[in-house]
Amino acid sequence: MVAQRNGVKTILVGAVGAALLVKQSNFVQGPQTSRVPVAAAVGAAAAAGAAPAFADEIGDAAAKLSAQAYPFMKDVDWNTMLYLQKPGGSASALDWVKAIDKAIVMGAEFDSKLLKDGALAHHKAVQSIDGDGVLTKGAFTEVNAAIGRLIASVPESTTMGVYDSFKALVGSDVPEYLQSTVKAEDARLAYAGLMNFKDVVKAHPITAVAPPEPKIAAAKLGAIETAASKLGSASYPFVQSVDWTSELYTRPLPGVTAKEALKAVDSMIVMGANMDGKLLKEAAMAHHDAIGSIDGKGVTSAADWEKVNGALGKLIASVPQSQVMDVYNAMSKITNPNIPSKLFSTLPNGAEAIKAYKAFLEFKDAVKASQR
Repeated sequence: MVAQRNGVKTILVGAVGAALLVKQSNFVQGPQTSRVPVAAAVGAAAAAGAAPAFADEIGDAAAKLSAQAYPFMKDVDWNTMLYLQKPGGSASALDWVKAIDKAIVMGAEFDSKLLKDGALAHHKAVQSIDGDGVLTKGAFTEVNAAIGRLIASVPESTTMGVYDSFKALVGSDVPEYLQSTVKAEDARLAYAGLMNFKDVVKAHPITAVAPPEPKIAAAKLGAIETAASKLGSASYPFVQSVDWTSELYTRPLPGVTAKEALKAVDSMIVMGANMDGKLLKEAAMAHHDAIGSIDGKGVTSAADWEKVNGALGKLIASVPQSQVMDVYNAMSKITNPNIPSKLFSTLPNGAEAIKAYKAFLEFKDAVKASQR
């Protein structure tokens, strides 16, 4: 099941990053009428950017933003594990998953091609980082342009829905604390640049284009759905036994540096960029539906659990096996071997976990048989 959790992370990694971007974007608090650019940045984290397909106003504005904000980027300690921790506030795990749900829905509305190309833009940016975790100015510009174009491809109401959801969860003392860790003037200049960039993005909307039909044969997709049904039935008792309200799952992996974690995430970004666009949108909505059916313990319905498994299986089948193994191997390198034992010890019935694992291995074989 650890492998399946990593599969979920592949889909949601951008969405989870939205919480991080809220913290970074709020170094300087502006007036309420200036919320749109921050919201745009937050929502963009849900999908990881876009390629410079429109080298016009948004691209030019991104270059100006980068020139103004790059000193601030260099001020930030990107090697700290602070940004992998939940920000101050009293929000529960269920509160956070509801906010992430907003980001998932926004990601599903993004233009599919911009989403794919943008993931690769972020991959390129990761490759450019130095020993301090700072990307090059050129890569920063490409990422900013990518974010702007993605935000331009969804309604403003969707963007604000993401912003408002995360804003409600971040403690009021977080912006002041984060600003204390950098040069205040650099943060103010970066924020001013973001305000200007927001205006350009808002003035140049992009019409999202629906992705084409999957290249995987319908019969193969059906076989994965059948296998997902079997997995769902066998593993649902295990799902019900997990304490999904625990904050254990949001803690940084022990002994892993920020740079090591980033490299593992980068392998997920590459895999995500190669996933089928239509299947990716369907998987996002399957997760949205599953979040909508969770109970007070964070457990989704059996039917939605089955749909999520099927959606993930189809997505994995849409990419080369080598990329799937790259993600698995990258996560394996940074996962302490004691972690599975620790997680197993938290379960009231270990037999259910073993049964779920065996069913997962069978599901893996079914997906592999349908893989491109």
